[in-house]
Amino acid sequence: MPAEKDHKDIEEQGDRATVLGKHSEDDIGPMPVAAAEETATKKRKKPLPHEQLYISRLPSAEMYEKSYMHRDAVNFITVTKTDFIITTSVDGFLKFWKKTDHGIEFVKQYRSHLALVTGMSASDDGLLLATIAMDKSLKVYDVINFDMINMIKLDFVPSTVCWIHRRGEAQAKVAISDADSPDIHVFDGRGDDKPLFTISNLHNGPVTAMAFNDKYNCVVSADSTGALEYWTPDENHGLPKSVAFEYKTETDLYEFKKCKSAATSLTFSQDFEKFVTMSSKDRQVRVWKTRTGKMIRKYDESLDVINEMQQTGQKMYKLDDMEFGRRLAGERVLTKSTQQSCMNAVFDESGHFLIYPTIFGIKVVNTHTNKVVRLIGKSESQRYMNVALYQGAPKKKSNMTMAMAASDNAVIRESEMRDPTLFCTAHTRNRFYMFTEREPDQGPSHKADRDVFNEKPSREEQTIATAQHTKITLGTTAILRTTMGDIQLKLFPELVPKTVENFVTHSKNGYYDNVIFHRVIKSFMIQTGDPLGTGTGGTSIWGSEFEDEFHHDLKHDRPYTVSMANAGANSNGSQFFITTVPTPWLDNKHTIFGRAVTGMDVIHNIENLKADHTDKPFEEVKILNIEIR
Repeated sequence: MPAEKDHKDIEEQGDRATVLGKHSEDDIGPMPVAAAEETATKKRKKPLPHEQLYISRLPSAEMYEKSYMHRDAVNFITVTKTDFIITTSVDGFLKFWKKTDHGIEFVKQYRSHLALVTGMSASDDGLLLATIAMDKSLKVYDVINFDMINMIKLDFVPSTVCWIHRRGEAQAKVAISDADSPDIHVFDGRGDDKPLFTISNLHNGPVTAMAFNDKYNCVVSADSTGALEYWTPDENHGLPKSVAFEYKTETDLYEFKKCKSAATSLTFSQDFEKFVTMSSKDRQVRVWKTRTGKMIRKYDESLDVINEMQQTGQKMYKLDDMEFGRRLAGERVLTKSTQQSCMNAVFDESGHFLIYPTIFGIKVVNTHTNKVVRLIGKSESQRYMNVALYQGAPKKKSNMTMAMAASDNAVIRESEMRDPTLFCTAHTRNRFYMFTEREPDQGPSHKADRDVFNEKPSREEQTIATAQHTKITLGTTAILRTTMGDIQLKLFPELVPKTVENFVTHSKNGYYDNVIFHRVIKSFMIQTGDPLGTGTGGTSIWGSEFEDEFHHDLKHDRPYTVSMANAGANSNGSQFFITTVPTPWLDNKHTIFGRAVTGMDVIHNIENLKADHTDKPFEEVKILNIEIR
């Protein structure tokens, strides 16, 4: 990446996180802490004071503890300073949730809009909430009383919304941008449908992101042309006097113009000294100093870098090749989706840690040392999008006296306990997810019921739930103990439940005990499952042949695939075979129900046995028994 003239020291390493500034001493980032040991020869920046304390106040579980439903895909989620969580879905529904000591509880639901919700904003004091949608309307809510208090009909399609009043001001001003013009309209959130004023000469394109800074009493907004502007929340909308620059040439605010990109989300840290932008066009996460307008961090999450990270095989990021391919295909679909603009990044309460979603999971980056300290949700299949962080203590008393603080009271100590929770939406999912300090199989929650059905489940949800139950009942692993050694199989009960049920039941009943491998063909497969040992016998657990189960995720594209033998369509019984090479011509002809994961040497030893003209080995190899786990 070429260096810019006003930056003397720019480094680009690791997964291409760029550190900007005049005296940068950072080594690498963001990258796994362990991998950073390799760069010990370079000068290191001093560690962040109290880093472990800050990290201890962040969610630590690798898997989400709970998820809750909407009727359609959830697109926005926010956490207020009054301990409420508010979620919206693409069908216009809004839900209020209240944080409890170990989770959340449902409060109220509104059919807020009749079209796609395009934005949501909570006021800095956590008392007011605004939502906008494609139905050209603004809805305002009293958060504490979870009540709708105002409805304003707009004469334009809104794209972003932001409260722009300071705490204690009599007038609750809310700014709304026009999706089809550069205009920003400012309304009284408790007033009528006439705007207080309109800003038309600030931007040259539709505003794509906007946030209010209470400390500096200014708004920072970005538009589709790449402009980034500071302005005061009044009719003059001039440059605020509280910042340390007079001209944009003294800042890095032309960054998006130079990169031919645009910010799609913008969020301030809790102390308002920094803000972070995300860009769906170039997939860059940029961190800025509010006072100077200087960019201090730049993290590259582009597809090229993602591919490079997978190839280099860094332990924190490395995925199974098939899983990585699936995620990469989903990422290309996401690139064409309008939901991509819902992605955001947030700071923790200290302002030192940045949290944002990626293809690998949700990264927690120490922006001081420029290292990834946690990767949350890597093992989950969802592509997380919109995130909101809660770090409070749900039972904490608002007024703590000195006597209460000094006392050794167990109730008071419990009230001080924090429950850090990261709330996330996911691409096309009608659920939102909670990452906490607890894994799903710990405490009051359990993995089997972590997905709460608080709405009537769709047909797809019912299918998934049935598959999960089937998976638990049937088992997912089989160990074939043969006279030549053990072969371990991974089964797919969630994809082909009937075929796996047939195999597992036969195995548990001893049907396959002492059955021989009656057919072996080099560079093709080994076959067994016939109690007669001739290839003409065997039946299903139902006493008759059963139908094929073909699934688009299961192909004969690799060796060690376990499939049902048959005499034609829908003629499955008990015989099965294990391939020793890719056999794509068998796709949609033989039902795949497993893959061998260990014991490949045993498979090849059986494959290489000498056989007669009917492919029956001269040396008998038997299945002693099959253990199901």
